[in-house]
Amino acid sequence: MGKHQEYQYLDLLRDVRDNGEGKDDRTGTGTRSVFGRQIRFDLSGGEFPALTTKQLYFETCKKELLWFLTGSRNIEPLVQNKVNIWNEWPYRHYVEETTGQKVTPEQTLTPEWRAGMKEFVGLVATDHAFAEKWGDLGPVYGYQWRHWPDGMGGEIDQISRAVDTIKNNPTSRRNIVSAWNVADIDEMAVAGLPPCHTIFQFNVRGDKLDCQLYQRSADMFLGVPFNIASYALLLSMMAHVTDLRPGEFVHTFGDTHIYNNHVNQVDEQLARTPLPLPTLWLNPEVKNIFEFTADDIKLVDYQHHPSIKAPIAV
Repeated sequence: MGKHQEYQYLDLLRDVRDNGEGKDDRTGTGTRSVFGRQIRFDLSGGEFPALTTKQLYFETCKKELLWFLTGSRNIEPLVQNKVNIWNEWPYRHYVEETTGQKVTPEQTLTPEWRAGMKEFVGLVATDHAFAEKWGDLGPVYGYQWRHWPDGMGGEIDQISRAVDTIKNNPTSRRNIVSAWNVADIDEMAVAGLPPCHTIFQFNVRGDKLDCQLYQRSADMFLGVPFNIASYALLLSMMAHVTDLRPGEFVHTFGDTHIYNNHVNQVDEQLARTPLPLPTLWLNPEVKNIFEFTADDIKLVDYQHHPSIKAPIAV
């Protein structure tokens, strides 16, 4: 029996912890960082790479991916579905705009910040006019996937084009989806975050479909477990609707880092032994990538160690 696939992630996590160089960052928190790494997961045997050495909140992960696939740029539908992973950035923008004061990293750790964000999220969920103004992240991820400007006043649906290319031109080496629209980066940075997972490519290999992701910036402890599961899920869904089997998910990284305030949590995770990986169930009745609902996607036999809490850097 081969080495457990989770060690792809754990060995990289250890590499960053042990060999990363100290580096300042946008958030003011500071990181240990390496540059240029790659891990890969083989989905063809049925294993799904939901990490087991701490709990992955797969319900949140799949709902975020389904939100990406709608092409939305507003957190309103996310918070209405109890998905709160994007709240920090628009709330920071809201506080800075309404108070005229720059938010500090220390401020985001206070009870007052948490209470204020809870109130903000409640308004986004229940007041549509408030959500339209303050819940907008800018033209992030899914918006670029589904509404890339064509330069002539129209839009390109990159996901629909990718499905069509897989079906009708499977040998293409151009089947790429990009979220990194240089013209929109500044607008994304106002209330959201310029894409960390920037570009991905599909490859048909016999009856299998592969996907490679390039991630420019990778928060190894909090973000990357989500990214692995999200793109493994997207690969599986794309294979499902194109009558292929999921093959390899290849994850390529630029700046690969651990935040300085996550080191103790990393130590705790690295002391754990992986459990058997789960499998993924997709509703066989769904034939269109845009028709999946949360109920059409389930993890089967997911065993995991307890979750490990850590602060998010904004």
